[in-house]
Order: sequence, then structure tokens, then C-alpha cells
Amino acid sequence: MVNSDAELVVLAIVGYAGGTNVGESLRRAACKIGHDVLFFDSNPAVLGPRWLRSLSWRFADHRPPGLGRFSAEVVTECTQARPDILIATGAAPMTKGALRALRSTGVVCINYSTDDPWNPVMRASWYLQALPEYGFVFSTRRVNIEEFRRLGCAEVHFLPFGYDEWLFGLPERRPVSVAHDVLFVGGADRDRAAFMTEFMRSGPSVALVGRYWTRFPAMRPYALGQMPPETLCALTAAAKVNLCLVRRANRDGHVMRTFEIAAIGGCMLSEDTAEHREIFGADGECVLYFRTPEEAARRAQMLLADVAERTRLASAVRARVVGGAHTYRDRLLTMVGTVAGASDVNKIEKVALLGPIDHA
Repeated sequence: MVNSDAELVVLAIVGYAGGTNVGESLRRAACKIGHDVLFFDSNPAVLGPRWLRSLSWRFADHRPPGLGRFSAEVVTECTQARPDILIATGAAPMTKGALRALRSTGVVCINYSTDDPWNPVMRASWYLQALPEYGFVFSTRRVNIEEFRRLGCAEVHFLPFGYDEWLFGLPERRPVSVAHDVLFVGGADRDRAAFMTEFMRSGPSVALVGRYWTRFPAMRPYALGQMPPETLCALTAAAKVNLCLVRRANRDGHVMRTFEIAAIGGCMLSEDTAEHREIFGADGECVLYFRTPEEAARRAQMLLADVAERTRLASAVRARVVGGAHTYRDRLLTMVGTVAGASDVNKIEKVALLGPIDHA
């Protein structure tokens, strides 16, 4: 039972291991705090022969091939280890039945929703059916809050992405062979490829880090592929301008790079959203905003010509985010502290059964 946000607990975390994955960052934070941690890597649930993965994705409701087996293994191990809290990140491969079984043993189940469950590309009925079984849902996007409540989720809270202080919070600057004028890190969604095409018509070229950029012939000359966190740090710090785009299909108000660029101390040109303004303040306070590719191109050219302004913005945005409790350690403390705010597990279970409640 969790009695206070300062108490050490036993945590089970379901997420993808390695790299910049949120589950991995939460595991690292939990271990640094001193919690006992059981970590369940989601990769085995989604891996398998290519033909099977393709069939499951196209004809089986985006169902991971190993969903049932993986869920059963989590239940078995948690029944033996008795964690206080289970935190599942994103569309974690956990079935409705598995979550019910865990709750029956007294485990408080949390979903940290890092992607839009109603994104038409990713939407899966098995996942939507499982979501109300979580005692708490923490969403990185405000647009989903009421949707979660209508689905039947009882405790829903807005909790932004953060940054991993052990990956992106260190101030040292590793040398890079090329310091790019403009850098973008993120996957090549079609709308992002269209944005880059328009941006580069009148603006500088953009170095593109992430998956799938080579699928677009016009983007191939600028695609650098995937990079490990230490290289991302060095490239971000060295770049004169860092573009920050949200994902349209995900209805994002901010993204992981929102906090990573800032923590590294990169000069940021950010898409203008309500969440970005909530995080960074007014235009020019510590970032510059844009609404269209053409506006982004103009403002990028302005920044490239003004070293002093780039330096000022980079310093201001790093101070704002590093000083603002935005690490995944902070996010973990918030989740555990929220659970501790319920008087006991019985109260949590009762609230979950009563259905949606009206608070932010």
C-alpha cells in the first residue's frame, strides 16, 4: 500500500527497453530514486515473423502477436512479486483480463498515455477496451482527457512528456564533425515530409534524424537515419536552429523533443500550440514560434543571421525547463504521489467502479 509520495514502493513498469523510450527512462528514474523495479520489455509481445506481424496489424485489430502470452507472463510475475503499482506506457500489450487480474491482487494499475489512442493509424479496440481497467490514466495530451472519461476511465490527469536527465540533462558538449544550420529529430510522417518540402523551398536545408525519411525521394539527401541519445545530444547542441514539430495524426500539443531540445540547451523554433505556450511562454521569451512552413523558414533565416539571439534563446529555454521540474524522475514522483493521494487501494478500486469524475 502506498502511503506517501516520499515512500519507496515496489514498481512494475511495462514499456520498451533501451534508447529514448519513456518506459526505459521511467525505469532509470525509479532505480535512482530507490524503488524496487520489475521491468517488462514490451518488445517480445510485438516481435515475430514478418508475415505474422503484418497479418495481425492488418486483420487482427493491430493486435500484437504475443499479446496474450505477454500479458499472462506479467500477471504471473506480479502475482509472485506483489508490486504496489504497475505503470504501463503507451499502448502497452496488456489485455483487459490481465489488468483485472492484477487489480484483484491489489496492484494499482497506471497507464501513461504517450500516444493518441484515437489516432486512426494506431487505433485498436483491444487497447481501448483495456483502458478503463487502469485505476489511473495520465495523458500527455489535453485533447484526450474528456475522451478518456467518456470511455469510462475514472482518474484521468494531464501529465506532459519530460526529459531523461541522464540522457539529455548534462551540460557537456561533445564535438561533432558537422554543425547543421537546422536540425529536426522525429519520424517521417507524411505531413512532416510535406512541411519540410515547403520549408526548404524558401528556407535553409534541414538535417533529418529519425525513421522513414528515405521513403520520400526529395528528403533522402538530408536523411541521417536513427541516432543514439549521445549523438542526438551533440547534434542538438551544435545545431544553430532546432525545429520542433508536433504530430498531426496524434493531435499533439507538444512532443518528447519539446523538453529534450530545451534540456540540452538548443535554440528552438517551435510549432505554435497552446501547450508549447504554456510550457515556454510568449513568443520570443525563450523560443520562437511558427504556424506555417513559410513562417518557419523566415524565422529560421532570421535566427541563422543573429548569433546573439540564438545564444539568448538557448540559454533561456534551458533555464526554464531544467529549473521547472520536467524530468522523468519528476513525472514518476507525480504519478506515485497521485496514487498516494487516495486513502487506500480500496478507495482507488471504488473510484474506478464509480466511473468518470469531474476534475482536471
